[in-house]
Amino acid sequence: MKRLTAIPLLCIALCAGAQTEYVNPFIGTANFGACNPGAVTPNGMMSVSPFNVMGSDLNVWDKDSRWWSTPYADENSFFTGFSHVNLSGVGCPELGSLLTMPTSGPLQTDYRAYGSEYADECASPGYYALTLLNGGIRAEATATARSSAERYTFPAGRANILLNLGEGLTNESGAMVRKVSDTEIEGMKLAGTFCYNPQAVFPVYFVLRVSKAPSESGFWKKQRPMTAEAAWDPDAGKYKIYSRYGRELAGDDIGYWFSWNDVAENERIEVQMGISFVSTANARENLDAEQKGFNFDKVRADAENLWKRDLGRISVEGGDEDTKTVFYTALYHTLIHPNILNDVNGEYPLMENGGTGRTEDGHDRYTVFSLWDTCRNLHQLMTLLYPDRQTDMVRSAVDMYKEWGWMPKWELYGRETFTMEGDPAVPMIVDTWLKGLRDFDADAAYEAFIKSAGTPGKDNKMRPDVDPYIEKGYIPTGYFAADFSGDNSVSHALEYYMADNALALFAEALGHEEDAALFRERSLGYRHYYSTESGTLRPITADGTFLEPFNPRQGENFETVPGFHEGSAWNYTFYVPHDIPGLAGLMGGRKAFVAKLEKVFDEGLFDPANEPDIAYPYLFSRFRGQEPKTWKTVSEILERHYRNAPDGIPGNDDTGTMSAWAVFSMMGFYPDCPGEPFYTLTMPAFDAVTLHLPDGKDLRIERSPGAKGARVGGKKIKNYRINHKELIGAGTIKWE
Repeated sequence: MKRLTAIPLLCIALCAGAQTEYVNPFIGTANFGACNPGAVTPNGMMSVSPFNVMGSDLNVWDKDSRWWSTPYADENSFFTGFSHVNLSGVGCPELGSLLTMPTSGPLQTDYRAYGSEYADECASPGYYALTLLNGGIRAEATATARSSAERYTFPAGRANILLNLGEGLTNESGAMVRKVSDTEIEGMKLAGTFCYNPQAVFPVYFVLRVSKAPSESGFWKKQRPMTAEAAWDPDAGKYKIYSRYGRELAGDDIGYWFSWNDVAENERIEVQMGISFVSTANARENLDAEQKGFNFDKVRADAENLWKRDLGRISVEGGDEDTKTVFYTALYHTLIHPNILNDVNGEYPLMENGGTGRTEDGHDRYTVFSLWDTCRNLHQLMTLLYPDRQTDMVRSAVDMYKEWGWMPKWELYGRETFTMEGDPAVPMIVDTWLKGLRDFDADAAYEAFIKSAGTPGKDNKMRPDVDPYIEKGYIPTGYFAADFSGDNSVSHALEYYMADNALALFAEALGHEEDAALFRERSLGYRHYYSTESGTLRPITADGTFLEPFNPRQGENFETVPGFHEGSAWNYTFYVPHDIPGLAGLMGGRKAFVAKLEKVFDEGLFDPANEPDIAYPYLFSRFRGQEPKTWKTVSEILERHYRNAPDGIPGNDDTGTMSAWAVFSMMGFYPDCPGEPFYTLTMPAFDAVTLHLPDGKDLRIERSPGAKGARVGGKKIKNYRINHKELIGAGTIKWE
């Protein structure tokens, strides 16, 4: 009833011969991937996704469940509209609102009545379409950076287009809509509380236009019954339609409708929506600037051309169709977040306050910084291939510090959600600096890092448990995470060690030798956690002893356990990428380290969807002669967990992090330690990969059959860990 995995020819007609031909937006829409197949431009503010979180029995809708964090899931088949502004690959529900829905026949304003099953889905970069079985309406969507375009092809008779401001993924309620003219409305929707942070709320403003004056239009509002029992029942109450009221309406469950009494068979009506996180005036200015009148086909073609440009930074040769599709879809997913936040006039909401800022000419402000995830590989990919954007992302983070006094951790539209742990802006920014992108205020960044590394815990928003970390060199059990995920003492400390290693490198580069020595020493405190009895890192109690009883496998099913966040001790024990020789020494030497690492993969202790251990396969290559184990393990993970299918990502894509792992691994190198400008080489998944670098030069990676070693820049190498300068200056890497 829904579609084949393959992308229909209709979707790729405008993309033939380009890398966009190999993007399948349905990858990652199952297996908790939390991706959606909707329309978006590279790093665009606007995204338009089919919204199908309603179950097929029409009574199952559990958006507050942990995994209802996406507007679309492959296993569902009940469409209730296009949602505008969506997150990709995340683990908590948010946004997915401003729902537009076409219907035919009598007006219905209850989504359970107007929703429809669908067929003939089609998706390609910047475009999505389906056919509603209820009424036979063809619904299409595309996008610009800050606006959407939708086109609905109706059967003859009465046609309706609805804007539902009550439903969506956000845990916030409340909206306002105002009639501007017969064909235009404006308003706002409150969103926020991502991962249940009650203070992280924000408004999204919109202007919506239809291409044809309606026969009639009006508002609706869900009426609450006046009984104590029913007042808390979300299914209670009736929808009241206002057909003779024409000013504005505000409330929790409201909407607006347009109706045309006598449309012709296959008549098309288009819808445009501009958005802003500053004001409705800016939403209108964004729409006027990015769409001149109604021209759906032009907007679609422009979106596809933007994707051709960005995906074309990498060319591949060899490999079958599925392998190319996995690769280019992964690259596509890495270019969804972070998102542009500023309007066309440069205005954006300041971080954690009610003011408005303005960007400098030629620069953009970015948002959606899922840094605990993306500091590991996604920003390294941006630095390599899209340096102007990465520079603006770093400038955005530094400006956030200037606006509210702290770097972002998991920032969302100007609000800090405090999701996950660590101080991840440090390795992200240091990595960028050490690779030569320096058009940002490095002194302010360093000031911010010193503040978060040294401010006492009671006043420290980034490291609230920093006091014992500084005093003892570790964090004992009993310190609970700000995101309500429990006691994550070991996980928190490991993130601080990694950040402090990067901070030491930054301090050294800026000439702060004493600071460099201090933070380098702090970064080695992981040694406190190593238990020879368990052979793993192990939580330490308040009295300084190892936690008893202790099972290093506990937590592998994401259950809450003391010390570790979303994983077991095995998922974290090798998570010391900045001091692998030191860790190997604790384990008894090189052979013992390699044997223990092999055990992780042989006994199924590796989690390909868990950030702390995703670099594990590359650790074999830190030891001479063990590199083939990296090549073999990476290849096996790609084959087993990355496929051209809806479940083709191993879990939450985490705003492109898992996809970035695949992109790097398939190209043949991986950034193995956040904050250090190094990569570990592995065999590419193709006969040849060519990176078209921003300086106009190419890096070509070739693989011959039966390859057993590599030459970098024509020179045979013995060390398969190379620095950034060597990589981009090599010209060629040949496996032969």
